[in-house]
Amino acid sequence: MSASSPFLPPSTSEPAPTPVVDPSPADSPPAVETDLAARGTVGTDVAPVDRGTDVPAPTVAELLDFVRRTAEDAALVASLPLDPEGRTWLRLDGPGGSEAWLISWPPGTGTGWHDHAESTGAFTIAAGALREHSLAARLPTDGWKTLELSEGVDRTRLLATGQGRAFGRHHVHEVLNESGHEHAVSVHAYYPPLPRIRRYSRSGAVLRLEQTERPEDWQ
Repeated sequence: MSASSPFLPPSTSEPAPTPVVDPSPADSPPAVETDLAARGTVGTDVAPVDRGTDVPAPTVAELLDFVRRTAEDAALVASLPLDPEGRTWLRLDGPGGSEAWLISWPPGTGTGWHDHAESTGAFTIAAGALREHSLAARLPTDGWKTLELSEGVDRTRLLATGQGRAFGRHHVHEVLNESGHEHAVSVHAYYPPLPRIRRYSRSGAVLRLEQTERPEDWQ
């Protein structure tokens, strides 16, 4: 994650399908509008906003339903400018005080390995396709810098237009647009609004915590 994109750090590196939902850790929830002006603004450096606790917290199923319905809004998706040099995004009003984003991905862009700390989340592909690499493992949440991963924890999935997935807390993944010529567009929602992002590097089975970022770092 970097200040150059909303929560998504740059990296070098069928009809109505059923969403993919990974199992969550035991202490996590189960595996995440009509007026454009009211839904947010296009931006490049936007900090997450805590919308308060006066409404019930959305479930991951509600987050997933929101991103899927939003991804079907052709007018909204078409309103997002596409930049061949970098990602663009639109801040949305998510359900129940969640934060949500419509994000475009130029060919070859990605996030790098990261997690969303205590937030649950969901995302759906509105156009194109995105590859997600994730870890099917419950990692220690704090107190480590380097971790050797066990065999068999890697998961990968290619999500095409209309496909989505949700995840619980402390989900570690990276997301990539592997296309050499086509933009992808996706809708994301997180609850609670992201309190921090942890960024990782990876070499083989070794995962290293590189940086922890908080909302004030994204302004």
